[in-house]
Amino acid sequence: MEALKSELKSKIVEVLNLEDISVEDIKDNDPLFGDGLGLDSIDALELIVLLDKDYGIKLTDPKEGKVIFQSIDTMANYVDANRTK
Repeated sequence: MEALKSELKSKIVEVLNLEDISVEDIKDNDPLFGDGLGLDSIDALELIVLLDKDYGIKLTDPKEGKVIFQSIDTMANYVDANRTK
């Protein structure tokens, strides 16, 4: 699971072009939106595309995304349980 968390952090930094943030800056339980990384709704769309493209996970319900994208921990748990790639 640690490898998956590290992989997700790297992909988030790369896909969202977070130039001022390194993988080491992202804590597993920090909120991704709001006071945490400060991501916004456009970033959420990018994360949905990332899950589809890299892990074969299709999100159709926006409320589901709010739960999944709370933190790296919640995202990694969801990917681990639902990935098809």
